[in-house]
Amino acid sequence: METIKQALKYGLVGVGNTAITALVIWVMMKLFGFSDVISNVTGYVAGLLNSFIWNKQWTFKSSMGWVSSALRFGLVFVVCYLMQLGVLLYLNKHLAIDPYYNHLIAMAFYTVINFVMNKYFTFKSYEK
Repeated sequence: METIKQALKYGLVGVGNTAITALVIWVMMKLFGFSDVISNVTGYVAGLLNSFIWNKQWTFKSSMGWVSSALRFGLVFVVCYLMQLGVLLYLNKHLAIDPYYNHLIAMAFYTVINFVMNKYFTFKSYEK
């Protein structure tokens, strides 16, 4: 039951991350006139920071130190991103459907793997 509750919270945090990312990109581009690349990177950094803070404090209620959990969170992000990219490339090569749908499949894969790795690695509680 706890894992289901955490998965629901993780999903809510993800919706918030998406909104924050989109808003920051819009503000950077439309209000401040930054390039697509700078706006995109800034938006994703804002979303990742939001994700880290909310998942550490609310979703998983981790008592692990901020620095060690941030390093683990970053590592998990990179690993999961590379895994989803591999899935995407594999699907694009072997699945004869519109590549956009392969992105959606890879995103779903990323979400599940990222949740599992954050639950059992990044924010794992070592206390009994």
